[in-house]
This record gives sequence, structure tokens and C-alpha cells, in this order.
Amino acid sequence: MSEQVQGFKRINFFKGFLTTEKDWNDAERYHIDKRRLHNRMLHSPGIVYGAAGDLRVTARARGDLSVEVQPGYAIDGMGNDLMIQDATIRNISLDELKLPQTIYIVLRYYEELTDFIAYKELEYKGHRRVLESCKVELSQTEPDISREVELARIHLEKGVNRIRDARDPANPQANEIDMRYVQRGGLAGSMLPGFLRIRLENLLLQVRRGALEYTRRGVIAAHDVVQACNTALMLLYANLIDLRNVFDIFKLIIETEGEMSLDVDVHHPTIAQKKEFSEYRRQVEILRGLLAENKNNTEAFQNLISYQAKCAEIAMAAVAGEKPVLVAPEEKKEQKQADIKDWEGVKVMPQPKPQMDLEGITWVLVDEIEILNKESEDKHIFTIKEAKDSYRSRQKLKYPDGTTVEDTGRAHVDGYSEFKLLNITPGRPVVILRRMDYVYGDYELELSVNGKKVSIVSCNGTDRVHRWRNWPAMIPAEAVTDGTMLVRQGSVTAGRDINMFHIWVYQPK
Repeated sequence: MSEQVQGFKRINFFKGFLTTEKDWNDAERYHIDKRRLHNRMLHSPGIVYGAAGDLRVTARARGDLSVEVQPGYAIDGMGNDLMIQDATIRNISLDELKLPQTIYIVLRYYEELTDFIAYKELEYKGHRRVLESCKVELSQTEPDISREVELARIHLEKGVNRIRDARDPANPQANEIDMRYVQRGGLAGSMLPGFLRIRLENLLLQVRRGALEYTRRGVIAAHDVVQACNTALMLLYANLIDLRNVFDIFKLIIETEGEMSLDVDVHHPTIAQKKEFSEYRRQVEILRGLLAENKNNTEAFQNLISYQAKCAEIAMAAVAGEKPVLVAPEEKKEQKQADIKDWEGVKVMPQPKPQMDLEGITWVLVDEIEILNKESEDKHIFTIKEAKDSYRSRQKLKYPDGTTVEDTGRAHVDGYSEFKLLNITPGRPVVILRRMDYVYGDYELELSVNGKKVSIVSCNGTDRVHRWRNWPAMIPAEAVTDGTMLVRQGSVTAGRDINMFHIWVYQPK
């Protein structure tokens, strides 16, 4: 406390100054404390990327319960420098754990006295050096950045016998190395804990999705909410958001939400009269009140996240059942041509209907395949061939409207799937609607009919929260020549999981 009041005292040598070991230790302590203060105030804690192997944690090739930590450099919350010069291996002992359980791989700072010497003639002895070091350790408690830096975490299930690298780093599964919560330190960066960063990302994506629904219904001010969320997400991905600025960023988002509310009141009375939208207005005012309190701390931030998530949920409920404004009636063509873009709204339907009117064309369900239903698969001669890997899966996931659906499916890496479609009317286009886990997105498929290539299907984007999508693929009318057709979906993008949980087949009425 006295040092904080008086300031830092630097040793001052002068002629005749009789120094002791305390003077020399004080001189060293001055430089150590100043360096730590600099690190704490001007550098964010976490892994400093670009040094050696970035402290990356990987599974070992031998396939056991051990991990390897690459060399690298980090700064902890106390301002200590943590550096590993050589790769370090740590073994996980299941005897010390109660599974299922999450373990944390952390880096901790240590000091150790070294270079001991004893002077027999003078009867003096002591250590001539202090080694500043760090250790890779396994922890069973959530890491505290003030005393340790998280390198990775792993959720271990019962019966685990090996640790794996995550097949999808954005969505690690059990027994896979999860590095999503690792904090990035260095010249500039965020001091936001990993779990709050994930919550903030999911919240901004949720608000953005809700605002997009309002833009599709002609609410002009909703575009500003979308852009505010886009900007905040870019700052988050650049590792620049924490308690120093997050409230100022949300001030803009909440103001645009208020402007959207006013736009709906004036120009969209059908939505404005809904009970849910009245509650939305109230939630926006609550958010404004939270910001007015000027409490820039973790508790206030978590309250802000909770209320904003509730606000976004209510916003979605207020437009449920309201039809998007797609094309004005006077702009519709008398003879509408089938277009795969007409199926955008069907992508998010929890249960596609047997008959659907899409942009002036009535589409009718003519066939469907229940994946992992033996009778259905045999009937349609469903097979997966030439895949590097294939597996079965049961998933309980959500659609964007929040509806939870549980389904079984198959997936393959590279290769292709092949199946036969029945009850087809020749000369009419066919749309194949495939329920897929959208967390594995951003890939392309080549679609062939009876051995002839007909199109490339692009599965753009991903969603780590609302993961179900019904992805459409269209076969043009000129390729439909018989009452049955053999369809092949071949992987174009190498190394991606192509999954399917249900297949619906539609043709125009």
C-alpha cells in the first residue's frame, strides 16, 4: 500500500553507498514490478499469437489420454510473462476424475531459486539466481485469468480411451480438444472471459436474425439493427470488445432497436398491435435504463446480455405468422418459372408441408426418404459409396424459430450418396429438400441424374446455435424424363461432412 501512495522507488547509487542484499533485491523488484504493471495495463492477458507454436494443444498420434502443448508465449492477468521453449506432454489420469467431467489445460507462472552456492571461509550461502518459469497443468476448476492462462478444455465422457483434435473447431464434441475459450493476449485485445465472449457472439447473432425477419417484412429501420450487429460482430472477431467498450457498443444497438420499434408503430400497424410487440417496446426501455445506470462491471454486462436475449426472443415472436414482403402483386409475372430462390423460406420450416405455394407455384410432395429407416432406404436403394468416412447420427437440434426436432441421419466425408426417386411426373422440375445439420456448412455438391450432371448445389453459411436447415436442390424439367430417376449427390468440397436426416421430393402441381 505504501508503494502505491509514494510511487515506485528506484535505487540511487552514490560514492560511498554501502549496499546490502536488500538493496540489490529492491533494485530487481523495481524492474519486475514495472514490467508487470506495463503488461497488465497495456496488454491483454492470454496467448500472444505469433510466438513459436502459439501454445497450441493437440492430440498425440499414438491415440491415448495425453495431449501435447507446443512452445509459445502468454501473459497472465498479473502481468507475468509465461514462456515454454519446448513441446510439453501431459497425461490425463482418469483415476483422479469423476466422469463425465470437463478438465482444463492451463499455464501457470512459477518462480524457483537456483544456482545454490556456499562460501566455507565466509560461512555465507544462498541461491544466486531466480528462475522465472511456468508449468502446464491440468485443472478441474474453471480457469482464473489472474493466475493462469487457459490453453484448452476437454469434456470427458464415461468410457473415454483417447483424446482427439476437434473435427469441427467451432463445435467440439465430447473427448475432443476445445480451444474456443482461449483468450488472445498481446499488443491489443479483449480481457473478456471466454464464456462471456461466446455468450456475446450468440446474442449478437440472435439479434441480427430477428432484425432480418423485420427487414423481410418491409421494416426499413430494421436494416440499421442488422448493420449495428454486423459491426459489433466484426469488432468481437477482431478481439476488441470487453468491459471497456461493450456498453457503448450496445448503446448504438439499443438505439437502433428503439428506432425500429417506432418504424413499426408508424408503418406496420398489424405487427404493432400485437401483445408481443408491446412487450418488445417495454424490453427496449428496460435496456435503455440499464445503460443509464453506467455500471461498467461484469454483473451489469451479464444483466444486459440476459435482457437483450429476452428482447430478441420477443421480437421474433411478434412477427411469427406474418408473411414476408417478397414481391408486390403487380410485379409478379403471369407465368412464373421455377426458381430455387423461392425456397429460402422453406429452409427454416421445422416440418415442410405436403403442399406449398411458393411465389405463384404450388409444389406437391411426391416422394420422401426416411434416413435410417430400413424399409424406406431399401425401397429407394439408398447407398453411400467411395467415402473416406461415414457414420450414423441422432441429433436433437433447433430450427431458427426455436422449434426442437430430433432426427436420425447419415453422413459421409467425400464420396457420394445415391438413391432412387419414385412417383415422378416427366417434364416437370423436381426439388429435393434435404434436412441437414447446418453447423457443417460451406461446401458444394454435384448433383447427377441417371449418370448425367445437372447442377452444383452450394450449401453456403453455417449456424452453430440453430442448426437444422432444409436445403433445396433443383433438377430442371429437361432432366426429368421418366417416372423414376437415380440421383447421385457427390462431394465437391474435399474433407467436409455431407449429412442428411430426411429427404422430401416435390414437383409443381
